[in-house]
Amino acid sequence: MLKKKIEISNLRVGYGNEQALKGISLDVYENEILAIIGPAQSGKTTLLKVINRTVEFIPGVQVEGSVKIDGQDVLDVKNVYELRRKIGMVFPLPIGLPLSIYDNVAFAPRAAGVYDSTKLDELVERCLKQAALWEEVKDRLSSLGTRLSGGQQQRLTIARALSHQPEILCLDEFSIAVDPVTTMRIEDVLRELRSQVTIILVTNLVQQARRLADRTAFLFNGELIEIDSNDVIFSNSPTNRVTYDYVMGNFG
Repeated sequence: MLKKKIEISNLRVGYGNEQALKGISLDVYENEILAIIGPAQSGKTTLLKVINRTVEFIPGVQVEGSVKIDGQDVLDVKNVYELRRKIGMVFPLPIGLPLSIYDNVAFAPRAAGVYDSTKLDELVERCLKQAALWEEVKDRLSSLGTRLSGGQQQRLTIARALSHQPEILCLDEFSIAVDPVTTMRIEDVLRELRSQVTIILVTNLVQQARRLADRTAFLFNGELIEIDSNDVIFSNSPTNRVTYDYVMGNFG
């Protein structure tokens, strides 16, 4: 039986008079890749922001419902920093710290109290290998991370997200800033990582969701239209006609 890692129930998010999410309920299973697809302004990014509570940075936001990770409602968590250490975030555009490649990856562990150089060396190497970047940068770890190519910076962002050993990895349109070859390399990385972490992938690329995810959720106008295995979502007979029209490219 699949174990539920995240349980979202009747989640509603509003920005002033605008409702970004309108009563979303879904489960995310441990060690799966769940893709979230849908047109712009569907609430996909908002959903990720609620999971790690960065939505609270938006003035006036209202959140109702529950989001449980391992049975604990994250909306009730007092130590938000501890929560975010469990959840790695990768944003659409790579956000490199103005530090060396090494220090980009070592930043979070140091902030958590890890100072032993041997442990840090091992951690940096492991995370860069997991992000398929080690062989390209191992001889220039002291170089600025911001001088890497766009695709390398995106993989560095993934390495940094993995540095605090998250249980959940959320990716928001990671392929926007990278070329197709790098996109495929990162997809290979994610396939390997799914045995270690639970992955939620927000993407506007229907084919990416189809080839990479175990299940796919379709959001439209802030509502969950459908969530099912890829065999169902990308077949000729998803439950909802709107889902079929979207995955077939009839709108979006």
